[in-house]
Amino acid sequence: MKLKVMAFGIARDILGSAEVDFDLPENSKVGDLKEHLLKQFPAFAGLRHLAVAVNCEYAEDEVIFNAMDEVVIIPPVSGG
Repeated sequence: MKLKVMAFGIARDILGSAEVDFDLPENSKVGDLKEHLLKQFPAFAGLRHLAVAVNCEYAEDEVIFNAMDEVVIIPPVSGG
């Protein structure tokens, strides 16, 4: 399954682009994407927390992707 992933902030910097396509097996989960990101882009291991949103909602690692899902990597943020 081809999955289009958008990224912001430091996640965008690590990926080298605001939007990247990944080929993942059918029935892949959010946790599978995170593992793939860590293998392909080891700099993600340096982040304290990495959230993934699917269709505008934060998604737990068990959520299964569909081909048309909008996926966004949300890096840790700070502010006051």
